[in-house]
Amino acid sequence: MTFTYTQAGSVAEAAQAGAKDEAKLIAGGQSLLGAIKLGLAAPEALIDLSGLADLKGIRLDGGKLVIGAMTTHATVAASKDVLSAIPALADLAGRIGDRQVRNRGTLGGSLANNDPAACYPAAVLALAATVHTDRRSIAADDFFKGMYETALQPGEIITSVSFPVPAKAGWQKFKQPASRFSIVGVFVAKTAAGVRVAVTGAGPGVFREPQLEAALGSSWSPAATAAITVSADGLNQDLHGSPAYRAALIPVLAGRAVAGAA
Repeated sequence: MTFTYTQAGSVAEAAQAGAKDEAKLIAGGQSLLGAIKLGLAAPEALIDLSGLADLKGIRLDGGKLVIGAMTTHATVAASKDVLSAIPALADLAGRIGDRQVRNRGTLGGSLANNDPAACYPAAVLALAATVHTDRRSIAADDFFKGMYETALQPGEIITSVSFPVPAKAGWQKFKQPASRFSIVGVFVAKTAAGVRVAVTGAGPGVFREPQLEAALGSSWSPAATAAITVSADGLNQDLHGSPAYRAALIPVLAGRAVAGAA
């Protein structure tokens, strides 16, 4: 397999190159390079975003935590701003993959890839974050479209994500021990607009769980989740667990996330 490789000098340059057919943007490369090795992707051109310093960094801006798209998982996990504002997000980032993945993988790359078992989509959806691109801002509820599918257009580049700081938030996942992806992961958040609960790993993509949101909206306590029965319809079936198994895990993990919420 042969392809051209370009290290982008600016977001505009990367967007122009990435809009071409069979071109792929590469952030940390933890998902794309694996797909290439397995023959699941065969790009004719790779556009490397790693040199774009303006896509990196973390800052508090009013009541929001803003994280650059090229910020690594390890940086998020260790950030004093993240630990202070949204400890659950730091916890989530610190448990993604292994040390190599955390030091190479990026927030923007994870969201753009939208693996159905990835951790970050659950945080973005539960916290009602906004995904900012070189063209527009996209609400979390509008960003995730399905398995490996997002609202991003060809060549559109995630530049940052802004997370409203919640009153409380918690994260729990039951991981696949080899890959450390979520068999089921649940992020809970008590926000200014109400309680939001997002689930990853259980279905073909991240989704909100309205029954748990209603229960926790009435009583923010682990006990409130225990009475909830989540439907197994449409959930994943694989060697790691049946749909019923995953459905049973969701309220259990939600309860643990509430118990651990700061």
